[in-house]
Amino acid sequence: MRLKLPATIAILTLALAGCRLVPDTQTPPTTPPAATPANALAAGVRAGPPVASLGLRPANALAALASFRESCPQLLSRTDASGLTSGSQWEPACTAARGPAPGDAAAFFDRYFETARVGEGAAFATGYYEPEIAGSREHLPSHDVSVYAPPPELERGWPDEIPEAERTGRAPLGRRDAAGKFVPYYERAEIEAGAPANRGLEIAWVADPLEFFFLQIQGSGRLIAPDGTVTRIGYAGQNGREYVGIGKVMRERGLVGEGTPYPTSMQGLMAWLRDHPGQAREITDLNKSWIFFRVLTGDGPLGALNVPVRRESSVATDPAFVPLGAPVWLDMDRTEADGLWIAQDTGGAIKGANRFDTFWGAGADARVIAGGMSTRGQALVLLPKGTVARLTAPADR
Repeated sequence: MRLKLPATIAILTLALAGCRLVPDTQTPPTTPPAATPANALAAGVRAGPPVASLGLRPANALAALASFRESCPQLLSRTDASGLTSGSQWEPACTAARGPAPGDAAAFFDRYFETARVGEGAAFATGYYEPEIAGSREHLPSHDVSVYAPPPELERGWPDEIPEAERTGRAPLGRRDAAGKFVPYYERAEIEAGAPANRGLEIAWVADPLEFFFLQIQGSGRLIAPDGTVTRIGYAGQNGREYVGIGKVMRERGLVGEGTPYPTSMQGLMAWLRDHPGQAREITDLNKSWIFFRVLTGDGPLGALNVPVRRESSVATDPAFVPLGAPVWLDMDRTEADGLWIAQDTGGAIKGANRFDTFWGAGADARVIAGGMSTRGQALVLLPKGTVARLTAPADR
């Protein structure tokens, strides 16, 4: 799954990073190829090294324990799509996590968990973050780009031209036209032109459409008003239209990358778009996907588990291969990504075994780290002790 591509090419080509804070609704459901494992059980699970041998850093283990504790209510009640565990099997660790903070968080993970390799364990990781851009809850002359809540007419249904026999999986998103026919929802260019405008759907306005474009890719962000007021917004829905990674398009057109003054990082893409304003809208409108938002309260953006994601603790995974809420150990080429993470999020491009997207919080350094994160290495999933033996026991035992 891993090519040595710069992170932004990987992120913008494959995903909403983040999506990451963006659920897996970017494209209509498709049936995976027969050779693609459907979940962790199909990919194969085998025992990894003891947790004690990983050399957990105390600060990293303590932060991971805090995130694991926040995940436990959901971890205990969710159905594990990976097929590896059931909620009750996490109860001993979650009960201990709810108790007094252990003096040695690394020892906590060693006591309650064992490691497992899913498939070959060869991992590919990118990064995402929470952008901070100029925005306001008031419509100001300097802030004229609308941030919309989900429109009430957005629904799932099947276009008439799709035969009943082909209506498998989840129905696509769209809307009903004036004649009652189910049609695709407006694409990015139509929304930018004001298709949902003046209906009370605006929850905020931002100053820079390009910064907002990249915020949508991340799936959440902070709006900083002229008076310093901060409003956090998070993913609330998607228009159901096709996601196109502009990084791949720009590279294939020779606009960025080798032979150009523009690197294939997020910063390089943005620099080219700013330097070529007459072409920027045409490029960004190739991505027909649009994200709708809601105002968030609390101390962090919410991931797929509906708990706050935390810097250097939360990671997006494919829940078919990693139980949401489970600890994950990464050992990567980029040492910043090494350590223990908690699977608390998903994303449109975070698909398959050992595909991860690490969360780096907010601020200038988060933007740089996440924008440049593209790394290869090894991954282990931490499961309740006894899980691997149970999964690999002969059927007639």
